Amino acid sequence: MPAPDKPSLRTQQAALTRARVLGAAHDSFIAVGWAGTTVRAVADGAGVSLQTVYNTVGGKAALLKAVYDRAVAGDDEPVTIAERAQVAAMRAMTDPGELLDAYADLGRQLAERAAPLSAVVLSQAGAGEPAVRAWVATIDAERATGTRRVAEHLAAAGWLRPGVDLDEAADVLWAVTAPEVAVRLAVTRGWGWRRYGGWLALTLRAALLP
Repeated sequence: MPAPDKPSLRTQQAALTRARVLGAAHDSFIAVGWAGTTVRAVADGAGVSLQTVYNTVGGKAALLKAVYDRAVAGDDEPVTIAERAQVAAMRAMTDPGELLDAYADLGRQLAERAAPLSAVVLSQAGAGEPAVRAWVATIDAERATGTRRVAEHLAAAGWLRPGVDLDEAADVLWAVTAPEVAVRLAVTRGWGWRRYGGWLALTLRAALLP
């Protein structure tokens, strides 16, 4: 099998520029939130031109989405959530309790990485800013797709508690793993991420399994 082609110098430079832009945007959103962040400030923070930000990522709303996606994925996880080895291992599990424990641990990891950004932006979601509401709606829809897949797996295996159907299981998974819940418990109430992850696992087991 031939070795994969190495990325060109231009491709490497573009990736480095994008990383600088997203890093500057992340720092700005954390420091001053959506309202205080400007594309000009992101460009200055990244040491690039305003047009480079637009060409590399896009406007302010695109920056927020890209920064959030990068925070959730982590620098060492270039593949999508569904493609990760951790998720593949979950699909192969034969014990529903172990599956939900693994799913809760994955949820904790994702929430912990994105928590600083989520806490700041979600606090501004009710301020009437359409772009922030659109961002919340987008990540909620993406989470709904992912949590429904887990619910479908549980239902197909016959693991759901009697009286809990596929739709209810999907709704429970979507609601309990919401970033607002994670931030409020782990950060606002001072639980810390380990305690939050344990609570999430126990809550999912109690709500969904016999």
